[in-house]
Amino acid sequence: MNISKIDLNLLVYLDMLLREKNVTRAANQLNITQPAMSNGLKRLRDLLNDPILVRTSEGMVPTERAKELAPVVRGVLLTLEETLQPNKEFEPTHSHRVFRIMASDYAASTLIPALLKRLRAQAPGTSLDIMTPSDVTFHDVENGKVDMAINRFDQLPQSFHQKTIWKDAFACLVHKQNPILQNFNLDTYLKGQHIWVSKTGFGVGVGMDPADVQKLGWVDEALAKFGKQRNISVFTRNYHVAMHLAVETDLIATLPYRAAMLYRNDTSMQVLDPPFPIPSIELKMIWSPLLHQDASHIWLRRLIVEIADELS
Repeated sequence: MNISKIDLNLLVYLDMLLREKNVTRAANQLNITQPAMSNGLKRLRDLLNDPILVRTSEGMVPTERAKELAPVVRGVLLTLEETLQPNKEFEPTHSHRVFRIMASDYAASTLIPALLKRLRAQAPGTSLDIMTPSDVTFHDVENGKVDMAINRFDQLPQSFHQKTIWKDAFACLVHKQNPILQNFNLDTYLKGQHIWVSKTGFGVGVGMDPADVQKLGWVDEALAKFGKQRNISVFTRNYHVAMHLAVETDLIATLPYRAAMLYRNDTSMQVLDPPFPIPSIELKMIWSPLLHQDASHIWLRRLIVEIADELS
């Protein structure tokens, strides 16, 4: 195959077709007509001598050849786009850029206020668009539609850049009238009633099963190593809800230390060390290779690292 005779736009078409697995949606993503995308698919089939996408009862399914090509083509396009990005100097005092950040409510509560304060001082014309995990997909981050995602991640696409912002231990937040304070230990902790909080803020399907320890996350996995299990009365995907419930009731909220310390000035609350070891969590920021060399993005990343070091 003579590569000089290949229309590079076909690689863009192929990448989008394999991600969307639908001609119409792929055309919409690239802002071209459906007939134009259909013609591109025909040219790709002729070029590669492969159907690429095959219609089945479950929709369009990629062939084995297409599956092999998908990560290679994606890598080539990302490298090309990153290389061709213009490298302009960023002037924060004159910028009106909108920084779009997906942040869990934990990150939004503990990091974003300090970031906003610094932005208002150093880049007063910029603004923040804070999104929740349910607003954003890895696909959005990869395409550079979102500047970065800040959260705790179990698995990440290999193409993403990442940086650890900080590690955080755990604490128990309880009301000062909670009887457990008279004798706070592992036994009384297990006899108490607890608030469960999602690991990342992402939804978990139709609901939670208290018996399914593997899906419950850090706290319950740590207890399971001792053969123990706590009594969970409330499941929530939001740290603020968990903290508010601990304020209003005799429930126990076991959550990252930085989140619990948001209530350090509340005289009705008390922050305690858990009566058993829980591995620390790691808050990370991730971003697309497309934005890695962007001057404004580099400035924002450095600012976040600087703020995190100060908060630590």
